[in-house]
Amino acid sequence: MNELTTELRQGLLALDTPTVCNALEVVNPDRRTCGFNIRPFVCIRPEQPPILGYARTVRIRAAHKPGQRFDADAYYSYVAEGGPVPSIAVIEDLDDTPGYGAFWGEVNTNIHYGLGCHGVVTNGSVRDIPDSQANFQMLAGMVNPAHAWVNVVDWGLPVNVHGMEVTHDDLIHADQHGAVVIPLEAAPAVIEAAETIMAKERIVIDASQKPGFNMQKLREAWKGMAEIH
Repeated sequence: MNELTTELRQGLLALDTPTVCNALEVVNPDRRTCGFNIRPFVCIRPEQPPILGYARTVRIRAAHKPGQRFDADAYYSYVAEGGPVPSIAVIEDLDDTPGYGAFWGEVNTNIHYGLGCHGVVTNGSVRDIPDSQANFQMLAGMVNPAHAWVNVVDWGLPVNVHGMEVTHDDLIHADQHGAVVIPLEAAPAVIEAAETIMAKERIVIDASQKPGFNMQKLREAWKGMAEIH
């Protein structure tokens, strides 16, 4: 796959994830109802700026003892060398009760971050919050204390995390609001559309914050918005 230029990467990172979703609705109306999480995550570090990376897709289980442990060398090699960086781990917990055991904590956040992975998006659980890698963002289904029998089932296959379908190497944008898949070819148009959307919104926001704001001022602001294309 082709990788983003530095300029495109910086442009996407300057946007929050809701704005990216808004822009995708303009660029590709078919994505108005797909490509993002439809159930909420717990964001461990809401104060952090957005992250952007290529998906490393993984599936795990934790409720029952596995027949054998996963090949750690092969798994971490996939994280480090399985595609362009930076990456974001997108992990689907397959248990009937997702989050039974946490794969993410002090050790794995540091290992993954050191291997070029900037965060995780998972329907499973996380733990060891104070001791986890400070720069590693975590969007998780829950926070739980135990790791139970957590084990990697496979990697590199399609996953579905809180309704967001992701394939290996998909471009993921995430922040405290959630996550969204950005088709790589749409990245330039997403940035352009986002700039137009924000310019329109600024007109009505600025008007609403001035003394004497009323319905007439709102109608004038709407007219100003309509003049921006």
